[in-house]
Amino acid sequence: QVQLVESGGGSVQAGGSLRLSCVASGYSFSTGRMGWFRQAPGKEREAVAFILNDAETRYADAVKGRFSISTDNGKNALFLQMNSLKPEDTAMYYCVSDPRAMFAASWYVPQRTDFRDWGQGTQVTVSS
Repeated sequence: QVQLVESGGGSVQAGGSLRLSCVASGYSFSTGRMGWFRQAPGKEREAVAFILNDAETRYADAVKGRFSISTDNGKNALFLQMNSLKPEDTAMYYCVSDPRAMFAASWYVPQRTDFRDWGQGTQVTVSS
């Protein structure tokens, strides 16, 4: 059974940085698809950043150039480095994974239904 546990959330002022971590048990981030979603109060859960097939990264337009997704060498941890944070980045951030490879057009943004496993989330709050 796969368990994903996020950490690293917190409160920061606009322009600041945070680094989220996701540790997996029962799973290796070396294959398949993995990434992060977020959900702000009253809004739909939205895609943030992904690694597909241990090779390709994809980012939502809202975070391109500010966020960076990576894994550790042992492939049991996933990270999201968030720089130049904005108040609109305030949300609960969820780590996701799925063992299936994903081959999709470059314009395709992964959807919630593309992922089997979800963490419980870590809260990020950015104040202006």
